[in-house]
Amino acid sequence: MNIILCGACGRMGKNVTELAAERGIEIVAGVDVRPAPAPYPVYESLSKVTEQADAVVDFSAPAALEEVLAFCKARALPVVLAATGYSEDDLARIRKAGGEIAVFKTGNLSVGINLLQYLVKKAAEILGDTFDAEIVERHHHFKKDAPSGTALMLAESVNEGFGGGKENVCGRCGMVGERSRKEIGIHAVRGGTIVGEHEVMFAGEDEIVTLSHSARSRKVFAAGALKAAAWLIDRAPGLYDMSDLLKEQFN
Repeated sequence: MNIILCGACGRMGKNVTELAAERGIEIVAGVDVRPAPAPYPVYESLSKVTEQADAVVDFSAPAALEEVLAFCKARALPVVLAATGYSEDDLARIRKAGGEIAVFKTGNLSVGINLLQYLVKKAAEILGDTFDAEIVERHHHFKKDAPSGTALMLAESVNEGFGGGKENVCGRCGMVGERSRKEIGIHAVRGGTIVGEHEVMFAGEDEIVTLSHSARSRKVFAAGALKAAAWLIDRAPGLYDMSDLLKEQFN
C-alpha cells in the first residue's frame, strides 16, 4: 500500500512514518505547512504532490480539510480523516464528500476506544438515566481543541444508550444550580505529555460505575490509521468509521 500523509512532520505524522516503515507500507509523499526532513518528499501543499498513491491519511488540521477533500475527489482517492476539532460546516463538507469518494472519519482511531464506545452505550441502556453521566478527558498541553473529539463521540454513545434527549455541558463554573437530568458533563484536562485518557462515570444512588481507556503511546492511533487506510482501498463512495471496520473484522 502506498499513501500520501498530510501533517507528516507533526507528532502523529512522525509516528505514522515510523510504524509504516516497520510494516512495509510506503509513504510516497508527505504534506506539512512546516516541511522537515523525512524519508520521502514533503511538500507545503497538496497541489504540489505528483506522486501516485492508494490512499491519503490526514493528520493535519481542520483548516486543511477543503484542500484535502478537493485533492482526493480530483484523484478519486479514499481518505482517512484523523484530525479533530471539525466545525459543523466541516462535518457537512465531509458528509457531502462521502457521496463521491470513500471517506473514513472517526473521533478516535484506537480499537480500545471504540470498544469503550460500545460499552458506555450498553451501560447507559442498562443503568438508565437515574444515573448521571460525566466524562473526563485528559490530554497533553499542545492539544488545541476541547473537549476532545473522542469525548464528544463517547457522549453521543451515552446519549444513545439513554434513549436521546441529553445535552452536553462542557465544564462548570460559578453558581450553575442543581444538576439537570438532561446533562452529560464533559471536562477537559490539559497538561504535560498525556497522550490521551478518557473516563466515563455513571453516578447513581450510593454507587458509581466507571469505564475508562488510557493510551500510553500515539502508536495506537497510527496503527488504527494505517489499518483504516488499507481497509478503505476499493471501497464504494461513502462515509465510514471504525465501527464499520470492526464489524467486518469480527462478524
